[in-house]
Amino acid sequence: MTGRLYGVGLGPGDPELITIRAARLIGEADVIAYHAARHGRSIARSIALPYLREGQVEELLLYPLTTETTDHPGGYQGALDDFYADCAHRLAAHLDAGRTVVVLAEGDPMFYGSYMHLHKRLAHRYPTEVVPGVTSVSAASAVLGRPLVERDEVLTVLPGTLPAETLAERLGGPDPAAVLKLGRTFTKVRDALAATGRLDDAWYVERATMGGQRVAPLKDVDPDGVPYFALALLPSPAAARTLVPETPQNEGPGEVAVVGLGPAGRDWLTPEAQEALAAATDIVGYGPYVDRVAPNPRQRRHRTDNRVEAERARHALELARDGARVAVVSSGDPGVFAMASAVLEAAGDFPGVPVRVVPGLTAAQAVASRAGAPLGHDFCVLSLSDLLKPWEVVARRITAAAAADLVLAIYNPASRSRTWQVAAARDLLLEHRAPETPVVIGRDVGGPQESVTVTTLGDLDPAVVDMRCLLIIGSSTTRVTGDGVVYTPRRYP
Repeated sequence: MTGRLYGVGLGPGDPELITIRAARLIGEADVIAYHAARHGRSIARSIALPYLREGQVEELLLYPLTTETTDHPGGYQGALDDFYADCAHRLAAHLDAGRTVVVLAEGDPMFYGSYMHLHKRLAHRYPTEVVPGVTSVSAASAVLGRPLVERDEVLTVLPGTLPAETLAERLGGPDPAAVLKLGRTFTKVRDALAATGRLDDAWYVERATMGGQRVAPLKDVDPDGVPYFALALLPSPAAARTLVPETPQNEGPGEVAVVGLGPAGRDWLTPEAQEALAAATDIVGYGPYVDRVAPNPRQRRHRTDNRVEAERARHALELARDGARVAVVSSGDPGVFAMASAVLEAAGDFPGVPVRVVPGLTAAQAVASRAGAPLGHDFCVLSLSDLLKPWEVVARRITAAAAADLVLAIYNPASRSRTWQVAAARDLLLEHRAPETPVVIGRDVGGPQESVTVTTLGDLDPAVVDMRCLLIIGSSTTRVTGDGVVYTPRRYP
C-alpha cells in the first residue's frame, strides 16, 4: 500500500497562521520535504519548525539556480524541469514504501508555489491532498489594514517578472492589484506604476507577518535590498474615498422587538429571534426568561418580576424612545399569553417608536410534537390562570370548547397558589367528553426535566400537574396508537 502525499500551505510566515489541519499533518508526517535556495536555508522549514518532531525524515529540495541564467542545454526551463523530475523521483521512493510525505509550501501550495510542479508529477500516481494556506496577498492586505476588493472590483495578481510593457498594460485600470516577486524586479514594477499614474496609491509590503515585516509607501522605498518576499499592493480605491463614522449615528428612536424564545434552549430559537437578540442593546423581561439569553457585556439586562407586564412594557418603550434597540423576551411565542399584547397596548403612548413582534415556537406546539400530532385538527388554546380574568369566564370557555368537540391546549394549569383549577376543569370537560379521552401532560419540554405523559381524562391526577406543565385534552376523534403516539385525524366523521 502506497503512502499519501500532502501539499501543505504554511501561510505568509507567522507560524501561528498555519491552519490547525496543516499543523497536525506536519507533526504526523513520516517525511518532510521543503525547497531552499543554494545557501540551504529554507524559509518553509523555519515556519514549520514549531510543528516538526524528532525522528522525521527531511528531504531538502535544493534549487539548482536562482536566476534565469544557466548552461543547461534546455535553458532555464529545462534545468527546472530536470530538478522537479528528480525531486518527484525522490519523493516517489518514500510513497512507494508507504510513507506519508508532507511538502511544505509558503503561502498557498497552488498560488505561485513550487509544490504544484511536484503535484503535477505525482498526484495521478498517489493519494494526494492539498491543504490551503493564507496567501501573501491576504497577509499584506491585513497588515496594511486596507481592504483588497469591495463590491464589483476585480483584483489582478501579477508576477513582477513580466515584461515592463505587460505590467504597465495590466496596471492601467482603476481596480486593485498586487505584484509579487519583487526583488530584482522592483525598479521595473515601480516604473510601470509611475507610467500608469498609480505610484502614489501603491504600497510596499515586505515579509508580511514575519519578524522583519516592513510596510511603506512604495514610492519611498530604496530599490537596493528589496527581497524576493516583498510585494506591491494597490488596495481597493473605495476604502480611500469612503469616510466611515467612528460611532453609529442615532437619529430618532430605536426600536422594540418583542422576541419569542421558544419553549427552551437555543435549539428552539428561530434565526430571526437570534438576529433580534444579537442586535439588541437592552434585554428586557421576566427574570428567568432574561437568564435564557446568553450574557453579552455590551448589552444591558433588565430583569423584572412576572406580575409587572405593563410597567415592563413601558420601560422598554422608554428605552427605545431614547435610542436603544430593545428586545423584550417571552418564553414560547410573545403573542400567546405573553408580552406582545402588553407592549402594543402601551405603545399608544409612544408614537413614533417602532414595535415589531418576532414569533417563537409555542409550548403547545412543542408538547404536541413530543406526543405525536394531537393538534392535527381544530383546537383552541386556553389559560387556567384567573389572575387577569375571573374563573367564571375560564369555566364558560372550557365548557364551550368541550361542547364544540375541540382539542384543548391548556396553559398555566396550576401554580403554587392555584391548586384546584385542574380538577375543576377536568370535571367540566367530563360533562362533554368520555373518560377515555386522551390527555397529554408535557412538563419542561425541551429542558433538562422534560417529561411527556399520556393518560386519559378520567385518570387525570391534578396532583401531578404543576406550573411547568401544559395539558392537551383530546377531542372525540383523538387516538392513541399501540406505541403511545397521540394524534387527531384531519378528517372529522
